[in-house]
Amino acid sequence: MASGRPLVFAHRGGADALPEHTLAAYLRALDEGADGVECDVRLTRDGHLVCVHDRRLNRTSNGTGLVSGKTLAELEELDFASWHPAAAAAADEWPEEHARLLTLERLLDALREHGRPVRVLIETKHPSRYGAEVERRLVAMLRRYGLAEPKPDDPIQVTVMSFAALALRRVRKLAPAVPTVYLLEIVPPGVGRGRLPFGARIAGPGIALLRSRPQLVSALRAAGHQTYVWTVNEEADLDLVVAQRPDGIISDRPKFVLERLEKVSEV
Repeated sequence: MASGRPLVFAHRGGADALPEHTLAAYLRALDEGADGVECDVRLTRDGHLVCVHDRRLNRTSNGTGLVSGKTLAELEELDFASWHPAAAAAADEWPEEHARLLTLERLLDALREHGRPVRVLIETKHPSRYGAEVERRLVAMLRRYGLAEPKPDDPIQVTVMSFAALALRRVRKLAPAVPTVYLLEIVPPGVGRGRLPFGARIAGPGIALLRSRPQLVSALRAAGHQTYVWTVNEEADLDLVVAQRPDGIISDRPKFVLERLEKVSEV
């Protein structure tokens, strides 16, 4: 918790204001006060971790085909910004490199250079043709950055998330000290009573699940688990979530969430 309120994470960098997974989006979210950022990672054909949500390139770039079928050099030739409604109006606000494909390495470098503590949620996307190699490459990168064995005073604190329990087990085996979030769209057997799969330390229910099971956060908290809720963008949903006292809120609109939480704290 940050100052008695939930931590606020910029989902894909704050995908409402600027093109998702661009460095411009992440830097704006931090400047606006987000406690942390969230990104999705996939492996390229030549083994680089890139911040792209979809399996295919069509929605968020001018390319086609699978991310996993392209090399990093091929992906860096694509436009990952112009599709977004705000891209044209804001193009003068950031350097060209802030709107191109973002690698996880480039994101971590930028966060380190930003100069303030930040939490990073990294979701490994599955199914993937590369299977366990996604987590192996991720943990290897965290080790290179000194992030695989976190200390309380580290300026960057990484948490790994996945919908795949097996992926979280791999992370737990490779880097036992790195916190993990089990993302939930439905309630698997046992989770409703507060049990999480081995390897998971934090529950990550989606807002649609919370609407149908509003007491889930309480059950998880009673079992000793923290909860990060995604993707909370609307006022009614935010009020529902805040009433359940989660530990983190993941939103495409982090500035809106922060402002709303400040108003609630003043009541």
